[in-house]
Amino acid sequence: MEEKNTMNFEEAMKGLEQIAGELEKGNLNLDESVAKFEEGMKLSKICNDILEDAEKRISILIKNGEEVSEEEFKVEN
Repeated sequence: MEEKNTMNFEEAMKGLEQIAGELEKGNLNLDESVAKFEEGMKLSKICNDILEDAEKRISILIKNGEEVSEEEFKVEN
C-alpha cells in the first residue's frame, strides 16, 4: 500500500475494491483476513480524508443579478 501523501482517491478505492474481492472469496485464513481488513480500514480512512479535504475546498458561485460572488461550501448536518 502506498503512503497516504502519495496515494490519490482512485488508487485507494481500487485497493479497497481488491481487498473486498479477496475477502468475499473466503480463501484467506483468519490472520490473512484480519490483515486485509486492517489494510482496508487504512485505505478507507485515506479515502475519507481525501473527500473531507475536497469538501473543504469546494466553493459555490452565486449569481446576484449581474454580479457573481463566491462563498464557501457549508455542509448541513
